Amino acid sequence: MPRSVNSVAAKARRNKILKAAKGYFGRRKNVHTVAKNAVEKGMQYAYRDRKNKKRTFRALWIQRINAGTRLHGMSYSQFMGKIHANGIELNRKVLADLAMNHPEAFKAVVDKVK
Repeated sequence: MPRSVNSVAAKARRNKILKAAKGYFGRRKNVHTVAKNAVEKGMQYAYRDRKNKKRTFRALWIQRINAGTRLHGMSYSQFMGKIHANGIELNRKVLADLAMNHPEAFKAVVDKVK
């Protein structure tokens, strides 16, 4: 019985890896074994950083709110404490957007909690 080799599927598998490695530098973009390692590592970083993105954005929002509240003579922690005490249900993402793009609206929120 002749040897059966599914070279169509094997080539498709390799091409899938090489397509994912498009834009990589050197042999990482055109040598299958090197590209496979690079793509797998890239997938690990992508998985990890989908989680980290949430942290970094929250940190950015906190910095923007802090900068906005300091202009009105408050600290971030005082502001957030008073916002929760007054029952204002604006999340950090919205507050950061107000502080950055709509300072007059943010000032109204700060005056309301003072």
